[in-house]
Amino acid sequence: MPGLVPSWSVAVVLVVTLLLANLPFLNERLFVVGPHRAPKPVGWRLLELLAYALISAVLGRAIEAHLGQVSPLRWEFVAVWLCVVVTLAFPGFVWRYLRRHHA
Repeated sequence: MPGLVPSWSVAVVLVVTLLLANLPFLNERLFVVGPHRAPKPVGWRLLELLAYALISAVLGRAIEAHLGQVSPLRWEFVAVWLCVVVTLAFPGFVWRYLRRHHA
């Protein structure tokens, strides 16, 4: 049926976004390959999260363009997408900041 997005494309975008959203919290390097910063400041982690959200959105747009007509991007979509990214980043945030560190 035209207009329906194959379920594999949604799953791919969500899994990639889940991985990218947790990367800033799982390593101490800047953008995974940059210099080692221990401990990495929260500002860098948020900047990385925003950059990875942009990368995953571009991936989603590319898959959408490959499958058919690209829908217009409005502010509502951007707001919801950022909320999805922040929600998917929660496990990494908990692991980095809320778990008990054994001395």
